Amino acid sequence: MKRNNNIRTLEELQNEVHRLKADYKHRGVMLNQDAKTYIKQFTLGGLIKKYATPSGLLKLDENTNITSKIMSVALPMLLNSTLFRGSGLITKALGALVSGKVGKSLDAENLSGIFNIAKSFFSGKKKKEKEVAFVDYGIPPDSETY
Repeated sequence: MKRNNNIRTLEELQNEVHRLKADYKHRGVMLNQDAKTYIKQFTLGGLIKKYATPSGLLKLDENTNITSKIMSVALPMLLNSTLFRGSGLITKALGALVSGKVGKSLDAENLSGIFNIAKSFFSGKKKKEKEVAFVDYGIPPDSETY
């Protein structure tokens, strides 16, 4: 920013003061907006938007393999509380062992694929409109009746 150091009259000084005040207010507004956008990216909603998408899960999961760790713990707990509810200790232990191994093999791609299949199942099938095919009656296009 170029500063005008050769102010000679009172009017030029007042103009410079007004310009500096306007610049000060503008910078304050811009700083406030930048701070809001910076803070918004660290809120719960911002983090969900960033990482809850299938592509975000894949990027996050490539390095840490979080989904397989979560599934190796969550899947045995889910199965023990639903399918193996009335079973004995040995059946629950074997079910937990097998489902833990299966949970480790699941990654973000498999989970997003399963989610998309379930989503398409519940969203319903949209009916496609049939296109009317051209019917050829045997009249050549060069004829006089065309």
